[in-house]
Amino acid sequence: MPATPLPKPQEKAAANPSRGPLDALENASSAAILRVLRVTLHAGFALLLAVGMVRTLAVGGSLRWVWAATAVVLAAVYLAGTVLEKRHAEGRSGMDPRRYGLLWLCLVTALWVLLLAGSADFAWLAFPIFFLHLHLLPRRAALLTVGLMTAAVVASQWAVSGAPVPHAAAVVGPVLGAVFSVITGLAYAALYREAENQRRAADELRRTRQELARSQHQAGVLAERERLAREIHDTLAQGLSSIVLLGRAAGQSLAEGDAATAGGRLALVEQTAADNLAEARRFVRGLSSPQLDGSTLVEALDRLCRRTGTEAAAAGAQLRCRLEVDGEPQDIPQPARVALLRAAQASLANVREHARAANAVVSLAFLGSEVTMDVYDDGTGFDPEAAAGALDAADGSGFGLRSLRDRVAALNGTLAVESAPGEGTVVAIRLPVVDP
Repeated sequence: MPATPLPKPQEKAAANPSRGPLDALENASSAAILRVLRVTLHAGFALLLAVGMVRTLAVGGSLRWVWAATAVVLAAVYLAGTVLEKRHAEGRSGMDPRRYGLLWLCLVTALWVLLLAGSADFAWLAFPIFFLHLHLLPRRAALLTVGLMTAAVVASQWAVSGAPVPHAAAVVGPVLGAVFSVITGLAYAALYREAENQRRAADELRRTRQELARSQHQAGVLAERERLAREIHDTLAQGLSSIVLLGRAAGQSLAEGDAATAGGRLALVEQTAADNLAEARRFVRGLSSPQLDGSTLVEALDRLCRRTGTEAAAAGAQLRCRLEVDGEPQDIPQPARVALLRAAQASLANVREHARAANAVVSLAFLGSEVTMDVYDDGTGFDPEAAAGALDAADGSGFGLRSLRDRVAALNGTLAVESAPGEGTVVAIRLPVVDP
């Protein structure tokens, strides 16, 4: 049957809202040409068939009504095929008429041959039928049938003329018409293939965009989960750990009858819980650190060192923690400030809970385009390689080092851990910064 009508560009854009206006315009030119060719083909077929019918009826003859009836049948067959194909292309019919395309073409051609045998006035109807053959048949078969039909047209004109040999005009006209039809039909087929290729490419591009969007969304979700995990580990989890240790120490003091010490430790529990509550509320508002509100990184680290020593003392440990600053303090970007504070919090929490150290030093150095921070303790130390193998421990105990590495790597920084059993630990961080 005739070529499948391509949807209008605006219809394709409406059917696929993920496509933009540029995508819809890609096929506009070729689709418009195809639409004009289809309308011209159908209109030409109807006009030539009508002219042949009128001339046949006007000339007279005993069989004129037979030929007129045959012409009506041909019109009905042609119209039925084009309407069914159009309804299927628009999705309004579940039956695919293309499987009957060759049968339909043979019926149209046979009816035309019958009409041609009855009246040469139907000869020129061959030209729109040429396009059907060129579109529905393989190229070689189509060229063969076009040649045979052209010969039939020449023969009909020769028979009407009554000349002993065909007149030159009777041969040249149909041959030139056939050549023109072949060229136009091949151009139509090329345009149709190009439009189909562009449509398939646009559909593939749309699917690729959708898959990419889903992948990016999934990657964003995973990245956000990882970021939240780092924030919770370096703040809330450390605070809750401190509350647990201080609560145990307060309970021990109460058991020993030392109400004053227990009260002090409970006060620290209350303060730590209040800090954690502030952190939790800040997560909801923006995931920055309340310790940095209205203060510099140096001031926040100094308060952290003093609180670490106080909490260690309240838990019954003797840990002296101090801050050392090298260079002129500078205002560094907020992400770097948060990362350094979180790293110091996590490192000192590990010192307090695991290192059994007597001293811890946080050394902060401003080096112009870089800022470095070392967290040193003189505790029991550990084997970094063994710790690296425990990153996925079920209790989450190995998450801290990985969290630090990920946080620093996100800012194009570096993190190094130097330690050995019995020799203490140094966590060294280097971050690039840009002067505001």
